[in-house]
Amino acid sequence: MRIRIVDAFTDRPFSGNPAGVLLLEGGAFPAAERLQEIAAEVNLSETAFAHPLPPGGAADWALRWFTPVAEVDMCGHATLATAHVLHTTGLATGPVRFTARCGILSATAHPDGSLTLDFPTSPLSVEPVPYGLADALGADPVSVHDTGEHIGDLLVELRDEATVRALAPDFAALAAHSRRGVIATAAAEDPTGGYDYVSRGFFPGVGIDEDPVTGSAHTALAPFWSARLGRDDLTGLQASARSGLVRTALRGERTLLTGAAVTVIDGELLTTF
Repeated sequence: MRIRIVDAFTDRPFSGNPAGVLLLEGGAFPAAERLQEIAAEVNLSETAFAHPLPPGGAADWALRWFTPVAEVDMCGHATLATAHVLHTTGLATGPVRFTARCGILSATAHPDGSLTLDFPTSPLSVEPVPYGLADALGADPVSVHDTGEHIGDLLVELRDEATVRALAPDFAALAAHSRRGVIATAAAEDPTGGYDYVSRGFFPGVGIDEDPVTGSAHTALAPFWSARLGRDDLTGLQASARSGLVRTALRGERTLLTGAAVTVIDGELLTTF
């Protein structure tokens, strides 16, 4: 079985967020325990598994995502990576619909090679600053929002971009403050620099201390920053060591995430299910 490693939300190899992609034959997933073992072996923030569905239904492919230690409800970069593989191998020529834990998702390819994902917008609710969060994160929050059931993060607004970039969290302490992780964000220091806001994503609760570029987090970042900046179409920079850009377009209950992807490894999985 072929396994590919795809760098997502970037147009250059060795940047953005790498994801494992396995396209399965047949009409069902193997046991979750086996998928988890493979994801642990791949050891990236997510490995995506997809199998084709019969024609005429609400979706074309079934899709699941696993970190090295857990299955997750929503993942943007591994969905982008999967759609990239489908289009670059000729298995898809138009929009692709996926059915996943968080509902029906779609991916549309563009002539320039970028893809746009259609994801549910994460509902935001203001939360009091949890006791100990500032110490765990290493900065004082300006505001804190819960992001709803599917991503299960705390969205933490910080004073400025420099504060976000300088964070060095206590990951063990941070794991106690949300179901999945913490998204730290601030407005761009220079609005003419090619992005409108900056973020970093820390997810020790699912085995990922820092995620390079988190597509699902932008389903919360998009409504947060669109409300503050007064524009529905924005660009976010996730300022990890690998870095990546996510173009976000808020469309009410749906958020469009656009980015590029590059396949960097194409190999063979030498085992069976």
